[in-house]
Amino acid sequence: MQFSGGYGAEPGAWRLPGANLNSYTDMDQFVRYAQTAERGKVQLLFIADTPVLDMDLTHHAPRQAIDPLLLLTVLARETERIGLVTTASTTFTEPYNLARQFKALDVISHGRAGWNAVTTSTPAAAANFGSKIPPRAQKYERAHEVIQIVQALWGSWEKDAMLLDVEKKRYADMDKIRPISLRGRHVASRGPLPIPPSEQGQPVIFQAGGGEYGLEIAGRYASGVYANPYTIEDARAQRQALRDAAKRAGRDPDEVKMLAGFMPTIASSRAAALERRRFLDEVVDLGQRVRYLGTMIGLPLDPDQLDEPLTTQQLADAAPSPHDPRSARALELVREGWSLRDVLAHGVIDYHPVIAGTATDVADHMQQWFEAGACDGFSIALDGFHDGFDAFVDQVVPILQERGLFHEDYEGPTLRENLGAPEQYGLDLRVSEQTRP
Repeated sequence: MQFSGGYGAEPGAWRLPGANLNSYTDMDQFVRYAQTAERGKVQLLFIADTPVLDMDLTHHAPRQAIDPLLLLTVLARETERIGLVTTASTTFTEPYNLARQFKALDVISHGRAGWNAVTTSTPAAAANFGSKIPPRAQKYERAHEVIQIVQALWGSWEKDAMLLDVEKKRYADMDKIRPISLRGRHVASRGPLPIPPSEQGQPVIFQAGGGEYGLEIAGRYASGVYANPYTIEDARAQRQALRDAAKRAGRDPDEVKMLAGFMPTIASSRAAALERRRFLDEVVDLGQRVRYLGTMIGLPLDPDQLDEPLTTQQLADAAPSPHDPRSARALELVREGWSLRDVLAHGVIDYHPVIAGTATDVADHMQQWFEAGACDGFSIALDGFHDGFDAFVDQVVPILQERGLFHEDYEGPTLRENLGAPEQYGLDLRVSEQTRP
């Protein structure tokens, strides 16, 4: 499940009836959400992050958490089994800092931490570090170096280095705590870290971002990959490409799990869900969205038509854009006779598929995608947190369990066990020798 800001995945979530207006900074709220997700045996919580304030806060709440690692450290002390994953940039963060912070979270949480290792592509984020976005090839070359140095630092203590021998006055065996002394073209570190292994050894690597370079990062290092397919066909293709990349890197493709994003709005009926989404849309620029909807279906649409369906002539002229996989769904909805406002409320412009309906509708979507081989799991972006976590855990999870699609309890105490990720400590020698800095 995703954490975005403090209110929900939709920009208008802060205005929902019953929402705590202080959720962005109220750690007690985040603890309640995390404990609810853990009650539903959800495998992990994920905080996507970009190190920049890149939105107008006049009507929208911030998308990013106040600080992902600090927030997850709070949650680590208030939960027991759920995984804790967040994004940190390989472009503007030094590997020693990354290694130390995530290993500390892993120890604090008793082996439940994960690092979503991504590059940064936003110029405004680069400006926060007094820099510019490097060329793409250079940026990803640095990412390979950073990830390998981080993993080497994580393994800089041998697993039995800690002695704690009171009688012999030996705290640790320094012969088993060694510098890594790695240097690449872009980054370097001597090491070692001052942190022993966690219960899972070291954090789990995740990845998000497409393209050839991102696919190579995922295939070499990741155990979980966040993907944004909009159709089952696209999802299958992305999953196969990911598995092929893992195989090329010398790994078992089953080691890499693709998590498909989707956005549920759960209500007592489809009509009630659509009404909720109309309310959520009140803070967005619907005029701009109407014009973009027009490009999706090949028509010059006017915002003045917002509360009307397409005319007979417009329907005859409409055609889906080959450049946007969401276009077919948009055209399907306008042909059903919905007003443009309602077409937009169905989420045709959202970055994940939107399922607005009952708990059964949401469970049906998940079952269809999973059984079609479109993903290994899901990254769920709830529209509003204050009631969305409870709705998913209390209504959707039992349906999935009854259908035999979701576990009844956690497989173990660590994120690796619950994700089905292989054991790893330090560098993965199958792939690191190919790209070692």
